[in-house]
Amino acid sequence: MRNGARRQSRTNGAVLKSRSHGARPQPPNRRAGQAAPEALPRKIESYATYFVASGRLPVPPGMELQLDPGWTEERALWERGYRFVAGIDEVGRGCLAGPVVAGAVILPPGWAPQGLRDSKLLDPPVREELAAQIRARAIAWAVAGVDHTLIDRINILQATLLAAMRAAARLTVRPDALILDSLWLPAFAIHQRTLVDADRLSVSVAAASVVAKVYRDALMTEEDRRFPGYGFASHKGYSCPEHWAAISSLGASPLHRLSFAPFSHPAGIAETDSMPIWPEEDG
Repeated sequence: MRNGARRQSRTNGAVLKSRSHGARPQPPNRRAGQAAPEALPRKIESYATYFVASGRLPVPPGMELQLDPGWTEERALWERGYRFVAGIDEVGRGCLAGPVVAGAVILPPGWAPQGLRDSKLLDPPVREELAAQIRARAIAWAVAGVDHTLIDRINILQATLLAAMRAAARLTVRPDALILDSLWLPAFAIHQRTLVDADRLSVSVAAASVVAKVYRDALMTEEDRRFPGYGFASHKGYSCPEHWAAISSLGASPLHRLSFAPFSHPAGIAETDSMPIWPEEDG
């Protein structure tokens, strides 16, 4: 039989057609008046399974989380004619006390300190050494913060955007494009590239996160001397059992963000769980 020739065979009235090169047989034709078989139900997954409370995308099975940032985003912008590309990242957005700080860094093409990663993945001594190298070798770098009083006035999102804009404006070399981690600066008429988890994808953003983190950690260590007992030198104002225990014992310090729950409720921390919901329940 020649290649490509068809052969036919009859089985229970059905005609099966196949080719000699191995194509799969077609299903039997339905008889006149015979109902079509029911389709198998599709497995529908909730979109909620693709999101997590941390805000970072989950890692699919069989894949590894990228920890070492690369130059892909910067290189794509350079090829489009953007010469000075700045990475911008913030730290302290979710803290209960202290400022939110943003860093901005323009790195020389192809240079990054060895071991650079998202600042949250680095030990403090390593982070400080990397920050020193970045400050010494970067084309330009800057940090800027918005303190807790202004955060309470304009909210944490607007304060974060303001810190990022201040950091970008303080760069001694004007950037042609920005790479940001889940932020967009509407007041800047400049090309912006917004990425999720940018501090794990872009070396420029990772460098910005390191210089911002080192700056803020040093600031909170100084504040620990002004407000002893809260442990600012250890937890840096982030939420943790030790921090909550200190707040319960000492109350809110002048450094705490009073717009954050439970400070924003006049009942205070101890009364938050038992406060009346309706006016008639009071008393």
